[in-house]
Amino acid sequence: MSEEEKKPKLRGFAKMVSKEVEPLNSYDKFKERYKDTEVKVLLNPKDGKEAALIILDKGKIYVESIKNTKENLKKKNAGWDGFLEAKLQIFLDILTGGDVTVGMVVKKILTRKAKIRGIKHVLILLQLFSI
Repeated sequence: MSEEEKKPKLRGFAKMVSKEVEPLNSYDKFKERYKDTEVKVLLNPKDGKEAALIILDKGKIYVESIKNTKENLKKKNAGWDGFLEAKLQIFLDILTGGDVTVGMVVKKILTRKAKIRGIKHVLILLQLFSI
């Protein structure tokens, strides 16, 4: 069985995130910069059915889909290091390369439009989208 056959089928939001981040695996700059990094960040759209767990493992990145239920999203069940929860539109702005800055993310948190846990791990995502 090939690696493609082993991966469970991604749905909805996780599939969209996967299409944006998995092409980074082909960039040497990405592999070199994150060769010693192991982090899992859960992106949870409040108004979606699926959450996306982005796994960065020693220079390789991939996405897993997690059903959006309160029990499934707990840290002990999903195993995440960083957690970002917001409306789907905010994630779409981030993924499509909208004007995303640390200031914008902080503003969303302060106005309670986004919920974040493990901020240093979530900020790695902002660095990923700048490559």
